[in-house]
Order: sequence, then structure tokens, then C-alpha cells
Amino acid sequence: MSEKNDHDSEYKELSGAEGTKKIGEMIGDIHIAMMTTVAKDGSMSSRPMAVQDTPFDGTLWFLTKKSSEKIEEVEADQHVTLTFAEPKDSEYLALKGRANISSDRTKIKELWNPLYKAWFPKGEDDPDIAVVKVDVVEGDYWEATSGKIVMLVKYAAAAATGGKVPVGEAGHITV
Repeated sequence: MSEKNDHDSEYKELSGAEGTKKIGEMIGDIHIAMMTTVAKDGSMSSRPMAVQDTPFDGTLWFLTKKSSEKIEEVEADQHVTLTFAEPKDSEYLALKGRANISSDRTKIKELWNPLYKAWFPKGEDDPDIAVVKVDVVEGDYWEATSGKIVMLVKYAAAAATGGKVPVGEAGHITV
């Protein structure tokens, strides 16, 4: 859960359409997410994944290789975490969800982008392509509410006042 008791941010709890909208706004310009899965030994494995350019409706889609370790990890434990960061805007988001793997050729064609040939040289008909569908359950976010210069002034003020100046917004989202 977000840092609910931190007093350096305004804290919000969002759900339903309001939460879905917030997630969609935050991930709109972020093209890479770190996907974390549970490895065979119980540790966490993270790797960058290209975010599909589709409107967020509670589900996120990814293309990957069937032969990748993440497929085995998701099949053993569907729980995943997706983290997004946009440092230039001080926006950060961590989403928890359940992943499912499929070989749905229609979905692959729908999500296909010619840039993916770098990973799938045989194109969208490559037999090694798998679809990862993540149904988001909840998440936490942190974002600055001002530009960099104003944020620097707020950080200085927070340091001088013992952290009593709000420097942004944080919250928990239930989808």
C-alpha cells in the first residue's frame, strides 16, 4: 500500500472508473514497464516489457517469447507487479495483477507493431510469440504536483520545516 501516513504527499484512495482513469493517464506516455514475476526459487524476477498502445480499461497486454522464463513463472504463479516510472515528470506507479498466457493469433495481430521484428524476425506469424494479459487488481502511485523548479523549492521548504510542506500526491488504486 502507498505511504498513507507520510505527510509529504496528499494521499488519495481511488477505485472503479476514477482509479482506472488515473492509471490510464499515468501510463499514457510511458512505453516500458518493469514486469516482476515470482521465480522458481521464490525470488522476484524483473524485466522490461513494451507497453501496448491500447486504452487502459483494467487490462494491460504484452507480447513475449513463449520460450522465455517469464512464461514458466507466470504459469506457476499468476501474480505479477508492473512498475512504471516517468522521472522527468516525477510520476511513479506500481500495479499488482494476475497474468495469463495465450497464443491467441487474433490478439497477436491486433497488438503487432513492425518494430517487434527485432524480437520476432518471422513477423507476427512467428510461432514463438505469446500474449501476456495482465488484469490489474490494485496499485499505488506517487507524483509531483508541480514543475521541477517549484518542486526544488518545496523540497527545500520541506527540509527546513521538517517535512511539513506537501510535495506531491500519492495514493492507492483499486480497479
